[in-house]
Amino acid sequence: MSRPTDRSLAVRLNIWVLRFARHWLRVALVLLAIYISLPWVAPTLMKLGLTGPARALYTLYSPFCHQFAFRSFFLYGDQPAYPRYNTGSPLTPFESYAVTLPEFAPDRVHPIGGAVRDVYEFTPGFQFAARDFVGNEEMGYKMTLCERDIAIYTALFVGGLVYSRVRRRLRPVPIYIYVILGVLPIGLDGFSQMLGYPPFNLWPPRETLPGFRVLTGALFGLMNAWLAFPYLEQSFNDTRRQVEAKLARAGIFV
Repeated sequence: MSRPTDRSLAVRLNIWVLRFARHWLRVALVLLAIYISLPWVAPTLMKLGLTGPARALYTLYSPFCHQFAFRSFFLYGDQPAYPRYNTGSPLTPFESYAVTLPEFAPDRVHPIGGAVRDVYEFTPGFQFAARDFVGNEEMGYKMTLCERDIAIYTALFVGGLVYSRVRRRLRPVPIYIYVILGVLPIGLDGFSQMLGYPPFNLWPPRETLPGFRVLTGALFGLMNAWLAFPYLEQSFNDTRRQVEAKLARAGIFV
């Protein structure tokens, strides 16, 4: 036989689950809004000289993104981005700045990646140096997520906002549309880029233009929103009905 305190705890837990099931989309949108806002905060804090909190944010986001400076947007500097020399971008390439920076000196040895050697090579030392480099007064300061990731999560958030207005009418995206529009562009771009670098070296190295990284990321984010949110809605509606029925049997109506 359950004790009154156990029953009270079970009731509170069920009420919490019910409230979450009713408001899950609002919670998801708030979390996404925070996640896509903080990458803008870090470079702003760097610009203001608050390097400690800024670097804490870079560290917080580091497990979720490679944070390469040449694939990230920058704020408060000469350019909004510094793509590599082989992108074909009209922007001044990253290497033109890197050759003057002590962080990319040929004899600099990264504790994990090793020597940088040459900024025109894609050595582990160069990659780790580009990951650690957050910017300076001339170049500005990079965001904590790369161009593609910013686009993915921003599009996911926008897709969630749109879904909140049509959630009773929208069905999950057909899988073939999800694959064609969401997975194939980002997959082809990412893998074709990766396979040109060591250790694969299947073809001459290539880098993607920032605009194309944003486009493929945004498509992937929107398709994920269209696929995931309707399924989550169905799942949480089932949970809501089950918990409401359970509480009703106990004479509790919330």
